[in-house]
This record gives sequence, structure tokens and C-alpha cells, in this order.
Amino acid sequence: MNILSIYIGYIIDLIIGDPYSFPHPVRFIGKLIKITEDRIRKVAKNDKALKIGGFILWFITVGVTYLVTYLIVKLSSLIPGGFLIANSFLIYTTLATKCLKDEAVKIYEVLKTKDIEKARVQVSYIVGRDTTHLDEGEIIRATVETVAENTVDGIIAPMFYAFIGGAPLAMAYKAINTLDSTVGYKNDKYKDLGFASAKIDDIANFIPARISSILMAIGSFILKYNYKDALKISIRDRKNHKSPNCAYPEGAVAGALGIQLGGTNIYFGKAVYKPTIGDKHREIEVDDIVKTNKIMYATSIISIVVFTIIFKFLY
Repeated sequence: MNILSIYIGYIIDLIIGDPYSFPHPVRFIGKLIKITEDRIRKVAKNDKALKIGGFILWFITVGVTYLVTYLIVKLSSLIPGGFLIANSFLIYTTLATKCLKDEAVKIYEVLKTKDIEKARVQVSYIVGRDTTHLDEGEIIRATVETVAENTVDGIIAPMFYAFIGGAPLAMAYKAINTLDSTVGYKNDKYKDLGFASAKIDDIANFIPARISSILMAIGSFILKYNYKDALKISIRDRKNHKSPNCAYPEGAVAGALGIQLGGTNIYFGKAVYKPTIGDKHREIEVDDIVKTNKIMYATSIISIVVFTIIFKFLY
């Protein structure tokens, strides 16, 4: 029944994505983080207290998210067909396949009009870096990197945890990921409070990021991209990123398309140097956004099939 829920949730995600008017659970998770953060900052007066508070923030956010999701699924199971509906719907909300593709396509379409200013604004909605002075190539690179990285965060990882523990565990992962994107920064404001969230997000993504190398290489093979380099670069350049996980999917895309990613970016007014990922066989071009979307979609299909086979074998 849980596998059927995952398939239904995945299909719903492919069809409708995340409508802007939809009261997405992540919004409620974000509000919980903000309320809890404000309370912690009122009592935590030094760096050590903030770091401890960061662990409390993590436990409250993830614990409440898991418990509420578990109760919804449990109570829904009292109604005929309720478990399937609730579990499917909640799993759907943890996936971001269509949403990710749609946001990338918006940037692609603006770039095709050569309106760089508008493209800078559009890409700012999906990246954390300063986009004010990005040129066309840097906008494309930012988009490709984001789609590649979020193939793990928004598809492979939540699907992986849904197969293990259904909607409650998938939603708990979503809370972990939201914590990292909200407070998991190394700037002055969050270096202590966000320490726990950043580290635990690294742990949660450890397995999904590494299996992404294989899954994305298979996807590249199906699409007739360079699947050998997808796997090779993903492994070779796995340490060329400040995150212990991000270089795996970025390396897979860079290798598959024969482009180079990474390099220096501006975050919150500060230059952050990142080593390059991949070999520069050619200049990055706007159509690489479309190609990355194709890799992302192929990977999502391969992921659900592979996870199903593994689940059936183990259980």
C-alpha cells in the first residue's frame, strides 16, 4: 500500500506540481521554524547558547513535523481508503519534480529573449547567491547547478525516505531540508543557531547524494548523453564543493553534458570560492537548462523503479 501511495504521489507531482496558491506543508514548517527561532533568540544570549538552541530548534521542528504527519496518516487509516489518500497526498507534497522543471523553464524562456536583468531576477527566486551582476553564462550555470542539486533534495531523497518510512519519514526529511535552507548558513547570524540543521542535513543527504551518481548516470545513458563521464566526474570531483553532498549530482550533470560548474559566487555580500566541477569541453549554453531538466526527469523515473525493486527484494 505504501508503494502505491508513492506512485500516486509521484504522478500527482508530475501533473500539478506546486501551485502558488496551494497551502504547502513547507510553509507551515517555515512558520514553525520562525516562531521557534524567535523564542530561542530571546533566551540565548551567547554563541554557545545559540548552538544548543539550534539543536532544540531541530528537534522541535522535525519532531512536530513527523508527529503531526504520523497522526494524520494514522487517523486517516480509520476511514476506508483514508490511508492511501492521506499517505499519497502527503508524499506528493514532499516531491518537487514539476516545480523544479517549471522554475528552470521560466529562466530559460527569459534568457531566450536576451533580457538579462529579468533573468537575474528570475534566477534569484531559486538560488541563495547574489544575482545582481550575473552574466548570461553565470545565470545558466546557477540554474543548472540548482536543478542538479535539487534532483537530490527534491526528488531522490524524499522518495528514498518515503520508501523506508512512508509520508511521516518523507515529511521529516522535508523538515530537515527546510531547516537547512532557512537557518543552515555559515554567516554571522546563523553560524551557531544553524550549525545543527546544516550538519544533520548533510547526514540525511549522505546516501541519496551518493546514489544520485548512479541514477543520474543511468538517466544520461537513456538520454544518450555522456553517461561514462557523468559517473566519472561525479566521483572524481565529489570533494570540489563546500557541501559534502552537492558535488555528486552537479558532477553527474557536468560530466553528462561536458560542461564545467562551480566557481566563485557571492552569498550575502561575501565572495565564496568553490572549486570547479567537471571538464570544460565547451562553453555552457542556454539549452543546457533543458538538458538538465531532462536528466532530472529521467532520474526521477529511474529512482522510483530502482527503489521499488530494492524494496520488493528486501521485503
